[in-house]
Amino acid sequence: QVHLLESGGGSVQAGGSLRLSCAASGTIYTMSTMGWYRQAPGKQRELVAAITRGGSRNYGDSVKGRFVISRDPEKNTASLQMNSLNPEDTGVYYCNIVQKESSWAPQDEYWGQGTQVTVSS
Repeated sequence: QVHLLESGGGSVQAGGSLRLSCAASGTIYTMSTMGWYRQAPGKQRELVAAITRGGSRNYGDSVKGRFVISRDPEKNTASLQMNSLNPEDTGVYYCNIVQKESSWAPQDEYWGQGTQVTVSS
């Protein structure tokens, strides 16, 4: 079982910055990807950014060049630095981890409780 604890959400004006953090507790395997997803009212949850334990990153198209995801595999934490925020970035941001113990093991997925990010124009 893995527990994810998010922090750092809040309200900011357009053009501002916020930093989200996620701390994972429990058994974290080497084959794991931590990421951030967001969901705006009336919209589907979408990928914001993800990072493997080895540091490979993947970003949603709408945040490329503005957001940076980082990870400390020793501390089992992941952070999302969000710059040049705009109102379209408003939503609930969820920390996510997908992992498997070995190549032939089943994949497990866990979610945090979410943190609100509100960007005003």
